[in-house]
Amino acid sequence: MLNIFNSLRDFTSISVTFRLVLSFACGTIIGLERSYRNKPAGFRTHTLVCLAACIASVTGLYLYLVAELPTDISRIGAQVVSGLGFIGAGTIIVTKKHTVKGLTTAAGMWTAGIIGLAIGAGFYEGGITATALVLIIETWMDKLRKSIKHSTEFNFAVSYYHRADLDQVLRLAKDNNVTITNLQITGTSEESVHMYNAMLSLRSDADLNHETLLKKITNMPGIISAEEL
Repeated sequence: MLNIFNSLRDFTSISVTFRLVLSFACGTIIGLERSYRNKPAGFRTHTLVCLAACIASVTGLYLYLVAELPTDISRIGAQVVSGLGFIGAGTIIVTKKHTVKGLTTAAGMWTAGIIGLAIGAGFYEGGITATALVLIIETWMDKLRKSIKHSTEFNFAVSYYHRADLDQVLRLAKDNNVTITNLQITGTSEESVHMYNAMLSLRSDADLNHETLLKKITNMPGIISAEEL
């Protein structure tokens, strides 16, 4: 532990003020990065979360040390950790392309709350270090994430007459090292027409030309139509 914080670990008016100001600063620092990237929760939200968690932690200490009530000083903090999950859930959305957005912002808000709890408990070194690490994760590691090559996922809608026609589509996908992650089949039956519709979710680790694959599927016998969604 750093000796410079020893005088601020006692529960006094000065130490409480310092904890609130420090949590305010740490929450703002984390939130400014989110605001810069136009994320759902900006610096005000992160600041409030971190500050509120700090107040909750300080309140637990106050009830035990000053009010001398027979209470568990960690109980309030435990409820804060649970409540932060509900706040963070509001930033998570699922797009039309079935991708999830807002997880990093939600995790950042949850972490900001934990930092506030740590600072409120007098663990200043942990709160400051965690704030610095959060900034590294949200900035430098974001650049690292973008440099990582991901397997591309795409969706095809295929209409065909016979169930056996779909087998040749699946074989073509296998020959091109394409993984089928999801397959949904629906059938339509009328007096004159009997056909099937398949929704395929595909993933490829290689640089695959979707148009070329789609053209091969369209030219297969028994295939009525094929399109990428």
